[in-house]
Amino acid sequence: MRVAYVPGVTPGKWLGRWRDRLPDVPLDAVLYDAGDPRALLDLPAGDPARADVVFVRATAGERLADDLHHAIALYEELPVVCAPREHDVELYDDEVPLEDLADEAFLDLADYPPEVGGARMALEVVGTGAGLAIVPMSVARLYHRKDVVHRVVSGADSTAVSIVWLRPSLSDPAFDDPESPESERLRLIEEFVGVVRGRSPESSRQPSVRQRQQEEAAKAQRKRQSSDPGRGTGGAGKTGGRSAGKSTGGKSPGGKAGGGRPGGGRPASGSGRKPGGKGRGRR
Repeated sequence: MRVAYVPGVTPGKWLGRWRDRLPDVPLDAVLYDAGDPRALLDLPAGDPARADVVFVRATAGERLADDLHHAIALYEELPVVCAPREHDVELYDDEVPLEDLADEAFLDLADYPPEVGGARMALEVVGTGAGLAIVPMSVARLYHRKDVVHRVVSGADSTAVSIVWLRPSLSDPAFDDPESPESERLRLIEEFVGVVRGRSPESSRQPSVRQRQQEEAAKAQRKRQSSDPGRGTGGAGKTGGRSAGKSTGGKSPGGKAGGGRPGGGRPASGSGRKPGGKGRGRR
């Protein structure tokens, strides 16, 4: 299981939950600062750089899910304006309205692609006084510099962090063989997405919980069958025993349930009373 994340994302809490729940399943998490990490999802199986899930940053509200990708937005990030120390921005205690910066020169972050240092290099340029930059607060904190200050800026576009993973195709081996390595990989992806979304360790939506419940149910069934061999044969042992008991009267010969009245009739004439008794019939 391999996860990639962009600068500013801190996946530590999710990695900790994963280790607590699945200590025997290693999870490799790597920082990816070379552009859009979704490219890592498309690498062939066996490529060491391939990722199963990626954390992506995009403009808030931008749709990332499509025919090939699942995507879930996690949270929005506050935009901040970065300026050299002792700039007027430093005088603001709270937010800086974007209109207050209308006369300022801003760096174009597109001029700082990953191969030249990305946001880290842009903030270094800000420190020289060459211009201001607007970045997510998490990025400003990650690349904090003593010669740069930042303040939340209102009126600027915010960004959002999402998790993205591939949709399995109908030709995926996992659909034909639930025991295949690819099927196991899909279960682990579902497990990690559930961890990130905050599902509890006992949520039945987690694959590990469903698997444990199925194993416990199968174990309980085997135990019942071993303790009662008649189960699984329609209860023939018990049914046969009861039928036999009823057919012979249910008790030993001479008992109340079985003697004296065959067929439910009255005693035969002359056998029920003593000769000469009061019970003799009229003449």
